[in-house]
Amino acid sequence: MLLRNQNGVDETMEYNEWKIYYSQILLDFGYSRNKDKSSAKLLSVMLKKKKLVKISELRKMISNKNVCVFGAGDSSQSNIKKTKDTVFISAGSATSQLMEKDIIPDIVVTDLDGIVEDQITANREGAIVVVHAHGDNMQSIKKYVPMFDEKIIGTTSSKPFGNIYNFGGFTDGDRAVFLADYFGAKKIFLTGFNFESVKNYSISREIKMKKLGWAKKLIEKIDRVYFV
Repeated sequence: MLLRNQNGVDETMEYNEWKIYYSQILLDFGYSRNKDKSSAKLLSVMLKKKKLVKISELRKMISNKNVCVFGAGDSSQSNIKKTKDTVFISAGSATSQLMEKDIIPDIVVTDLDGIVEDQITANREGAIVVVHAHGDNMQSIKKYVPMFDEKIIGTTSSKPFGNIYNFGGFTDGDRAVFLADYFGAKKIFLTGFNFESVKNYSISREIKMKKLGWAKKLIEKIDRVYFV
C-alpha cells in the first residue's frame, strides 16, 4: 500500500494514497475531519515538551526485523518468544494483557483507550508510545499525555504536520501493523486479532464490528502479514 524506496522503507508516507481510505472511513462512520484535525493540533502542542522519539530510532528498531503485533483478543501470547531480532508492538489494551505476563512491549500503539495506566507504566519501563489523535479522544489526550514521561510520538489519520505523523491505519490494531510495514519489517506476525466477534466493547456492537471490518480490509492491503 505504501510507496517504498529501494531499501524497502517509505520515510514520508504518501498522504494522497492514504486519504482515499480516510475519506471513505469518515463517510462510513460520520466522523468529522475538522475534529480530527483539532485533536491532532492539541496533541501536537502537548507533545512539545515531551521526549519525542526520532523517526530514525523507529526505523533502526523495526527495519528488517520480525515484528509481532498483539491485539486485544484471545491469542497465543505465551507461545511467542522474544528475541533480539523480534519487536513486540501492542495495540492499545493488549498492553495490559502482555504486562500480566511480565512482558513489556517495545512499542505501544494507542488512542488512549483501555487501561491507560498500564500503557503509562510500560512507557516508564522503556516502551515507545505512539499516541493517536482523533475527534473523540481530546479529553483523554488532555488527561493522559502529561503522564507519559518517556519516549513518545504522535499520529493522526488526517494530514500529518510538524511533530504529528501519519503511518496509515484506522484502529489501534491495524495502525500497529501499518507502523511495522512503514518502517520495513521483515515479517509481521499478528496474534490476538479476531475480526469476526468481540467480547468486550465500550461502543455499540454494530460500530465495533464495522471497525473490525475496516481493520481487516486495511491489513489485507499489506503483505508479509502472518496470523499466529
